[in-house]
Amino acid sequence: MRKIGKIEVETMSEEHEVELVPDSHAASTAPTENTAATDAERSTEDAVPRTGQRSLLGWGRVAHVFARELCSENLEEISKQAVLSRGLGRSYGDASLPAPEFGPALSTRFADRILDFDSETGVLRAEAGLSLRDLLHSFLSSGFFVPVTPGTQFATLGGCVASDVHGKNHHRDGSFGEHLRSLKMRVADGRILVCSPDHEAELFYATLGGMGLTGHILEVELQMARVPSPWIWQKVKHFDNLESLFVALRSGSAKWPFSVAWIDGLTAPGREHGILMLGRWAEADEAPRKFPKPRKARTVPFDAPSWFLNGLTGRIHNRLHSWTHRNSVGIEHPETFFYPLDHVRDWNRLYGKRGFIQYQCILPHEEEGYAVLRFLDLLRKLGADPLLCVLKDFGAQGKGMLSFPKPGFTLCIDLPYRGDRTQNLVDQLNEFVLAEEGRIYLAKDLHTRAEHFFAMEPRFEAWNEVRRRWDPQASIRSALSVRLFGDDA
Repeated sequence: MRKIGKIEVETMSEEHEVELVPDSHAASTAPTENTAATDAERSTEDAVPRTGQRSLLGWGRVAHVFARELCSENLEEISKQAVLSRGLGRSYGDASLPAPEFGPALSTRFADRILDFDSETGVLRAEAGLSLRDLLHSFLSSGFFVPVTPGTQFATLGGCVASDVHGKNHHRDGSFGEHLRSLKMRVADGRILVCSPDHEAELFYATLGGMGLTGHILEVELQMARVPSPWIWQKVKHFDNLESLFVALRSGSAKWPFSVAWIDGLTAPGREHGILMLGRWAEADEAPRKFPKPRKARTVPFDAPSWFLNGLTGRIHNRLHSWTHRNSVGIEHPETFFYPLDHVRDWNRLYGKRGFIQYQCILPHEEEGYAVLRFLDLLRKLGADPLLCVLKDFGAQGKGMLSFPKPGFTLCIDLPYRGDRTQNLVDQLNEFVLAEEGRIYLAKDLHTRAEHFFAMEPRFEAWNEVRRRWDPQASIRSALSVRLFGDDA
């Protein structure tokens, strides 16, 4: 334990170089037997692990490669050897998986030190492997919170930068990159440099949402947000039709800093319903005096049968969820508000060994959300079972050259993996998103075809020019960049 400003934080031992493969802290990086292949086009069923290799998985447990994984507290040294940096492996598809024939991956999870913090300004500097969970446990009690958080606290600072993550407050505060001061990186030619909006700005903005392909992120300097208390003041309202829900989401976003909607995607036409959740940090005189204790999480101890999560069990769950989330206003625990799925560790195992995909797209703002309704109708026609369906309201486009957010509704759905049927489903969903002038989120993607991505993403060429200026040979690459961007395997 050491003190930085007025904040006491836990620190690791002095830096030392190690090259080892420890047990993973996350299910997505642990070796697994009988992991399902993605599809025939990029099947790994015939892959054989070589000496020193291990099985690396995306969080959906569909994307799968055998590769070496280097672990060290000394990112500056170990990044000389790596083809890609990865954190806790919470990207659902193949964004955090290396191109295995080209070189090893670097796990940043041991490089998790807080290097400096100014309690007057709220500026934090930390290593890229620091998780949001450890960061919040150190700072929330002192009145600071990350300015933007995704739906899990098991993400690293480096991963938040690479995906330019967004949260329930995007309509007001933008994505993660809006609050970055600078990045320390190792670029492809071996140099270590600091980039920021004022120095090597092209590299800085290409790295925001650049999926880790512009260099190895070593350190992050971030503006933390001050909060009046560690508790959330939440308003929950149930809606029996989605048109009213969409209107309320838009109007609620204008008044509340946090907003999100849950939709029952398994109902018949005309019976759709959903729940709107609005939130803000509770003021000191509203909040309980005691500090919120960390929530105890239960762990899924084994892989469920592949049939366990299906339309029927999904409908049962959705009925219970609707029944337990009726209209209410009051205090909520911050972990329950921001990270509801983290209450069940390794919840991805509930989908069985075949795994699942998460599909996330942006659809335009329309009165009463008609584009979203058309998307849900398409899911029904295609026979899909969206077991999770979450909607957020996006504000301005992110500053990163490939940042996902732009004005519109973002819809996120979980779908059991069904082999070629899943590929066909994603193809048709992408055709719909293209027609609506939307785009998909690379941090979740596994099945988008290159022609669809390039049609959705006119910014790619400008981003790729910057990437190739810093890395002409694309020596930093991933399974995603090989599949989607045409990097040679």
